Amino acid sequence: MGRAGLNRKTALATATLTLAAEAADLDVFGRLFGSSAFGFEHHRGFTHSFLGVPVVAAVVVAFMYGVWRLRGRRTRDPNLPARWGLLYGYACLAGLTHILLDFTNNYGVRPFWPFSERWYSWDIVFIVEPVLWVILILGLIVPALFALINEEIGARRKGPQGRVAATLALAGVLAFWGVRDYEHRRAVAALDSRLYEGVDPIRVSAYPYWVNPFRWYGVVETPAFFATTEVDSLTPEVDPLGRMEIRYKPEETPVTLAAKKSYVGRVYLDWAQYPVTETEQLDGGYAGDERAQDLGTGSDRAAFLVRFRDLRYAYPGRDTRGTLGAMVLLNRDLQVVSERFGMRSTTTRTRERP
Repeated sequence: MGRAGLNRKTALATATLTLAAEAADLDVFGRLFGSSAFGFEHHRGFTHSFLGVPVVAAVVVAFMYGVWRLRGRRTRDPNLPARWGLLYGYACLAGLTHILLDFTNNYGVRPFWPFSERWYSWDIVFIVEPVLWVILILGLIVPALFALINEEIGARRKGPQGRVAATLALAGVLAFWGVRDYEHRRAVAALDSRLYEGVDPIRVSAYPYWVNPFRWYGVVETPAFFATTEVDSLTPEVDPLGRMEIRYKPEETPVTLAAKKSYVGRVYLDWAQYPVTETEQLDGGYAGDERAQDLGTGSDRAAFLVRFRDLRYAYPGRDTRGTLGAMVLLNRDLQVVSERFGMRSTTTRTRERP
């Protein structure tokens, strides 16, 4: 964005844009001030909201102002002064692009926090997308290559370089999103147009793979079960390899209800799109590689382990059991012994009491 033209309007534009575009992710340090569940609850919260954007932008501009003063009010181009009002606008714009980028993947954002806790996601881009990396990196390095050529032939440079390449890179990102959105709609329509075990779906979703815009991971909910499958949006065809998996909804029990009422349970269910639970009774109160302090002692000894998973991350053929999951340990009175976001292990062992 800076090279596309914004760096021609004011000094410090590129640095301000870069810092403001990344500043929203400072919320990851929330884990330093609480549990993993606390960090999970506040991730993509205030700093990723429309209300938070102007506040974060003000902090970034204040930081840049401090750097500018420490440098003796000097900038790279003495003929281009720092325009602080414009820089604040740039910082707000960069913050909005952060929300937009996070919206494109299937984790989602809460742009209307704290007025609404609802999560929104476009589900068109994988969390790590090499195609976007290539487009943006080329937009940076191609002008440098041409600059070397110009130096060889003695051509003069006028003003900041790379405007055309940066503009084309941004246009390439928009075009990529357009293709992804079109194929995503085709995948969702294909999922919604068929029956599953003779039953109409209640809702369907399609989640992206990286690189290939025609390959999608589909999740379907019916009254009694979930179906997970791959979708080829080019055809379009659901379950082209015949590997659809049916997962019946787990029975609701006092144990799962107690786990869902826990702090991490409430936070997780607020965020998850297709949550499922797995319950294990811990004979003797021993669960695999869990820490002793998590298991408790005496009457608080853990008797049940409830794991939370979101099927939108249960991609076929991949061991995603521990991806963005949560767990709650309960004693025999169904009181919480330990809870956390994240799962170290999904393997549970049992042992007899001495």
